[in-house]
Amino acid sequence: MDLARYIDHTLLRADATSREIDTLCAQAREYGLRTVCVNGAWVARCVRELSGTDVAVCSVIGFPLGAMASRAKAFEARCAIEEGALELDMVIALGPLRSGEDAFVREEIEGVVAAARTGGAAVKVILEVGLLDRPEVVRACRLVEEAGADWVKTGTGFLSGGASVEQVELLREQVGRRLGVKAAGGIRDRRTAEALVRAGADRLGTSTGPALVEG
Repeated sequence: MDLARYIDHTLLRADATSREIDTLCAQAREYGLRTVCVNGAWVARCVRELSGTDVAVCSVIGFPLGAMASRAKAFEARCAIEEGALELDMVIALGPLRSGEDAFVREEIEGVVAAARTGGAAVKVILEVGLLDRPEVVRACRLVEEAGADWVKTGTGFLSGGASVEQVELLREQVGRRLGVKAAGGIRDRRTAEALVRAGADRLGTSTGPALVEG
């Protein structure tokens, strides 16, 4: 299995340095990875470093808690798009989702999607599946699709542990082939990565992309 084009090469630590970001980009170029996934402060730098390559820049939105004001998420999305991001991974509003406030959740995603579309970018919505029960996951997938986003994603890797085959299978069951499915968190060896792809993941978020490709 050729894993390179499945991988969003990720560095989201708060203390990441510019040298580490540059290394992330160099590795993504060398191994032909799909994207680098970074915090918004690094988007412009990554776009410069990856100019002329087919490695895209992905920025996280509302990361890692998803608990800020909806207009703040939309503004953050616009900033990332203006600086050249082609993919946005936004954290869903977990509290409102679990409270049954579906209209709020849908409208918030719509705001980020609207910002993304100004730059032709795709939106992945992080559900934090490990914190939700099955009915909440089912409802979240429906809201993501209704809001016009492009992907569902298992989690941030910060709050609820790593991605599992069961999580990916559940998301794929809910969205069919209509949306993409991204798995993230705890993907540190090739066996795990391949199992997640076989379960239905279209993309893998990991900080160990080169090691996975090398096997």
